Amino acid sequence: MIGRRLILSSRRSPVSSTDASAVGTGAGPSGVPAPVLAARNAVAIVFALNGLAIATWFSRVPAVREALSLSAGRLGLLLLAMSAGSMLALSTAGLATQRFGPARTVGGAVLLVAGGLAGAGVAAGVAGSLPGVAVGLFALGYGAGVCEVAMNVEGAAVERRLRRSVLPRFHAAWSLGTVAGAGLGAGAAAIGLPVAGHLGVLAVVVLVGTLFAVRAFLPVPGTGPTVAGAAGQRPARRRGGLLAAWREPRTLLIGLLVLAAAFTEGSANDWLAVAFVDGYGFSEAAGAAVFAVFVVGMTLGRTAGTVAIDRWGRVPVLLTTIVLAGVGALLAVLAGSGPVAIVGVALWGLGASLGFPVGMSAAADEEEHAAARVSVVAAIGYTAFLAGPPLLGLLGDRVGTLRSLLVVPLVLLPTLALLPALRPPAASSGPKVPPPPAPAR
Repeated sequence: MIGRRLILSSRRSPVSSTDASAVGTGAGPSGVPAPVLAARNAVAIVFALNGLAIATWFSRVPAVREALSLSAGRLGLLLLAMSAGSMLALSTAGLATQRFGPARTVGGAVLLVAGGLAGAGVAAGVAGSLPGVAVGLFALGYGAGVCEVAMNVEGAAVERRLRRSVLPRFHAAWSLGTVAGAGLGAGAAAIGLPVAGHLGVLAVVVLVGTLFAVRAFLPVPGTGPTVAGAAGQRPARRRGGLLAAWREPRTLLIGLLVLAAAFTEGSANDWLAVAFVDGYGFSEAAGAAVFAVFVVGMTLGRTAGTVAIDRWGRVPVLLTTIVLAGVGALLAVLAGSGPVAIVGVALWGLGASLGFPVGMSAAADEEEHAAARVSVVAAIGYTAFLAGPPLLGLLGDRVGTLRSLLVVPLVLLPTLALLPALRPPAASSGPKVPPPPAPAR
């Protein structure tokens, strides 16, 4: 239902009956082959469940901090465990996706996501073990990092077959998952639900839902090339190419832009709830609710952003959203008033919504090289998740958690020079889905 609600409203170009027959099935009401429609919905569900898992953890960070009696600096170091797991995963996620395909890769990675989420909850809420929480976060981060690459590669493949910008809407599904996770976290904190029970139940939901959804991903042939232009099939996978992608200037520039976008988004994920608890005197439940405001802004931006991108292009839209994110972050920190600061949080979320998904979409412009390039861009971008938590934590020890978030607009400013890298290549050497046939006269 999430994917249907998010994606079905997109206008799609028709696919020829030849394309539909190439995958051995009929077309849906919109003319798009049924496997592509099923894959579209499945990708949206996987994104949503991944966001649910991540936000479930972040919504209970204040409670975990209290349970373990952590300072801002020590909390930042703890969050580093999750980022380290993600970074390690990204060094192999592209190769795994190429070798096993997105469905099997996501299916294996979600076992770590669910296990890490539940393990961190038990370690914090039952055992009171800092090392145990760190191990759980490392597993959660590793699984999420592998999922990040595989589900973006799958999403980009679906996007090409729909012939319309929809990858931001898949990320909107991720944001919807974070809205649900943040809302459930706020409710759990308000009623005093134990962290272990809360995280354990959500881990089961994420595991079962993801394993069911990946069954509808687009088929990946085991050997040999696919029929060129078969709308529901994938081109033959290429071995290698990861090292070559690290030497491509455009890929590296996109990676730097995604790095700034990830820092803008990740700093809010890691510290927003805590910052409003410390800086504005909010309760833990209210702090989780502020985080929910941020992810609502993210969701709205990603849902409406596809329309703007299709109309005006990636560069003008990203220029607008980057400026909006910087202004929102400044307002959230410097407003001096809780209600006004919450308005800034909403603008921050709206402005931070498109940088990461549009960067991933740009990296996957040529499907033949998509897995390698998405892996490189994700690896660069996730550096923000590795360096961000300890940087802001140590800075928060000196100037306060809320004031430390002023780093966000400073990081955003130089990214404006990277925007031209988002323009699609003039020509693609990779396989393309053919345009729809002209209507019969």
